[in-house]
Amino acid sequence: MKIILHVWRQKDRNAEGKLVRYECPNVSEHMSFLEMLDVLNEDLTAKGDDPVAFEHDCREGICGCCGFVINGVAHGPMPGTTVCQLHMRHFKDGDELYLEPWRAMAFPVLKDLMVDRSAFDRIIAAGGYVSVSTGAPPDGNALPVPKSDAERAMDAAQCIGCGACVAACPNASASLFTSAKVSHLGLLPQGQPERHERALGMVRQMAIEGFGACGNIGECEAVCPKRISIENIARMHRDFLCAAFAERPHVETGGAG
Repeated sequence: MKIILHVWRQKDRNAEGKLVRYECPNVSEHMSFLEMLDVLNEDLTAKGDDPVAFEHDCREGICGCCGFVINGVAHGPMPGTTVCQLHMRHFKDGDELYLEPWRAMAFPVLKDLMVDRSAFDRIIAAGGYVSVSTGAPPDGNALPVPKSDAERAMDAAQCIGCGACVAACPNASASLFTSAKVSHLGLLPQGQPERHERALGMVRQMAIEGFGACGNIGECEAVCPKRISIENIARMHRDFLCAAFAERPHVETGGAG
């Protein structure tokens, strides 16, 4: 089948970008979306043109490297699917597709469809870990974890940090990503000692990076390839407020006699 692409081309973060039209006349329905772009890049390279830059690694929906906007939707039209797991059978002959990078101040474009997501790394460094003494691994049953807590923690831990939530949010908020990282540690006994400190540090770093505030719209959850729940955002806000109030200096008030 024939697919017409309008791809965002941008030389670097300081250059002006624009949409460039390409025709892909021999697309197989069995190709993944990235395989289709591979074929396009082979044709461009053969013509001496610069191939389209896009990020990828495992191509199994695990690493979170791939991701861009397809016809206005982060990761494309299929819910719960990364771009690398999106197949061309979900499109039809003659479709025109518009490919753009994530749009957020905190995600500057590196080239074409690639953005710099190192802001996520700095949010993790601000508290997305558990401080423990090194040594032999403890017995798995030594510390009981309620089943409901374990399930919620595992659901949050599925976040792959792709950035689709930021791209879909009108405020370019990273609240879903940050809350998933806060929740999957804070729900477990091992993460309790640093629970409030973790939320405080990561939320503050999120603001420093230039991400917007959560507007509770839900677009982030709708495009998340791992279907992370926005319930995590409420949990993060609660932990942050507890930590912020605890951090405030105590003010003594005088009584009446």
